[in-house]
Amino acid sequence: MNLLLPPEILEAQVENGYKKSTLPFYKTLLLGIMGGAFVGFGSQGSNMAKYMIDNAGLANVLSGTLFTTGLMMILIGGAELFTGNALIGISCLAGKSKWSSMFKNWGIVYFSNMIGTLIIVYIVYMSGQLNVSAGALGGYTIKVAAAKVELPFSAAFFSGILCNWLVCTAVWMAAAARDITGKIFSIFFPIWLFVLSGFEHCIANMYFIPAGILAATNEKYAEMAVTHYGVTEAAMENLTVGSCIVNNLIPVTLGNIIGGFFFVGCFYFAIYRKSSYPGA
Repeated sequence: MNLLLPPEILEAQVENGYKKSTLPFYKTLLLGIMGGAFVGFGSQGSNMAKYMIDNAGLANVLSGTLFTTGLMMILIGGAELFTGNALIGISCLAGKSKWSSMFKNWGIVYFSNMIGTLIIVYIVYMSGQLNVSAGALGGYTIKVAAAKVELPFSAAFFSGILCNWLVCTAVWMAAAARDITGKIFSIFFPIWLFVLSGFEHCIANMYFIPAGILAATNEKYAEMAVTHYGVTEAAMENLTVGSCIVNNLIPVTLGNIIGGFFFVGCFYFAIYRKSSYPGA
């Protein structure tokens, strides 16, 4: 059989979680930066794909096909992603890894992912990509960011749960595949579904919102956001680092943790755990 069965996936996740939680600091940091950069590439491609499409459903279908590339690069090429690392909790539940090591990994990867996404934000801005269509892409980038910081806390939180339920399911399924083709298909459809559905991913938002904040400092992009995309002056003023953290990253991050750790990790551990696990 060319795939692992669910109990075997659980075994693989227990071992993988241990390896991740005991990885040296500098490797975790560098792999986290790469992971954030890969998500940043997927995010900017998503914006590029949909900025001129008025039909929201069609736009999300197209952008979702591109955004999946980010997780493919992470899982196949090798990198660390905070949302996927919610599954380290399986190793802790099994008694293989320490909870303190998991939280340390989460902290390092979360902030190194942020470094990676911000690197892509800056390089994309400096590349002039946002000038596409007389600055329309820059205006759209502002629109996306403004909408994200205006989400109610509860909406951002529950959308975060749904997002990482799908992301960690993609990671779980990819672990079952023994070849690259299987991994690609395992990743593609759950990630495509989360983007199509418009769910919130904290690391992707580390690209989308800072990109919008930076774009808003450019008069041409700001004018395009107002005149072409209907972004209000009040929404523009609300687009700040503070609103990014408080209105979006905090609730989305909490939701992502619950979606990945509880609804994927805890459920599968409860179903397929072995009596030999100290944590069982």
